[in-house]
Amino acid sequence: MALKRRTWNNIIIIACILMVSVLTLLDKQMNGMPDDAAPLFDDTTPLTSLQLDGLSLERTDGRFVCDEGISNCDAWGKAWLGLKVSPLSEAPLATSDPRELVIRIGEREPQAWLLFDEGILKSPQGRWYLVPPSLRAAIEPKLTSSH
Repeated sequence: MALKRRTWNNIIIIACILMVSVLTLLDKQMNGMPDDAAPLFDDTTPLTSLQLDGLSLERTDGRFVCDEGISNCDAWGKAWLGLKVSPLSEAPLATSDPRELVIRIGEREPQAWLLFDEGILKSPQGRWYLVPPSLRAAIEPKLTSSH
């Protein structure tokens, strides 16, 4: 039994609609903000400075100043300032080696956090947090081509 051209066209249209729906749903799941995400920094815990992979970011009077060679200083600073994380109830299985992230909040002493490539943060107190996938790329510094 052969299908008519019109039937094939209807099948193709329905398949396209289904594919667009699935891709839209996946995009919302991957790039959306989780319901339990909370800001890491706010007015009571303001970000003063951070150091990641030997690259520094300083915030004074609302302006960001970075090491030479960082091409996205303002964007990098704003990404960290607006970072939202989800608390994890137990230690995750991280597959990458952690990188040391030194954060200074307000006038307090700097704190050594651990940042994993999977978007996992570990605080000095041993608490675990997950950075949403949509924010992970922005918290990485971009280096100029000379570095």
